[in-house]
Amino acid sequence: MSLFVETRGVGPDLVLIHGWGLDGAVWGPLAERLAVRRRLWIVDLPGHGRSPPGVGGFTLEGAARAVAQAVPVGAAWLGWSLGALVAMAAALAHTPARLVLVGATPRFTRAPDWPHGVEPAVLEAFAADLARDPEATLQRFFALQTRGAEGARATLRALRAGALHRGVPHPRALRGGLAVLCACDLRARLADLAGPVAVIAGDRDTLVPAAASAALAAAVPHGRCTVIPGAGHVPFLSHPESFVHALEDSLDG
Repeated sequence: MSLFVETRGVGPDLVLIHGWGLDGAVWGPLAERLAVRRRLWIVDLPGHGRSPPGVGGFTLEGAARAVAQAVPVGAAWLGWSLGALVAMAAALAHTPARLVLVGATPRFTRAPDWPHGVEPAVLEAFAADLARDPEATLQRFFALQTRGAEGARATLRALRAGALHRGVPHPRALRGGLAVLCACDLRARLADLAGPVAVIAGDRDTLVPAAASAALAAAVPHGRCTVIPGAGHVPFLSHPESFVHALEDSLDG
């Protein structure tokens, strides 16, 4: 499968992987800043933005393989939310040089041995609503990502401003991506992430609690976690200065 990848900037290679229901346009304000120092590879995941859905449904392994085939070997990967799962899956199979994970968790849903997730019924409701009204469902999901954070309304406006310009993602991609969020559990494989892994979290993230990101970083051999006060699930939009500082520190460290 051939993905759409936008390249810009000069410097060390950095791959940017967006979250569910969006595309590479969500990185717009951040990409402008990062391109001054880095060569960016801004990916549209399968069935999102300008990338075709491919044959069959969206799977974590398929998305990770497609991204790995589209970007330079040895690049650092920045993955957000679903994109963080894709980055981890790629690291387990294809060994990116370095990972920076944002709003990241090895498991999105709550379980008896994992109190750091959302109730499965929340994501199941989104899945049921997709068939009736995909765009309205996505808009509600965007609102969930900013709820409770500092500047939530402004962040939601910025998130929506970078969303759906290229239309609603392909139905198979939406269903498959949400199925990944509902079912994926990478906890047993975190110890196999051998390279440096930096996790950036918001302390007011209601979708992926900071405790989940901290637990992820603690389970990785070379993991570290930075928590941005006041931020929710989209810290690169809500707290750009703090986010860029944490990102550059992670990439240069």
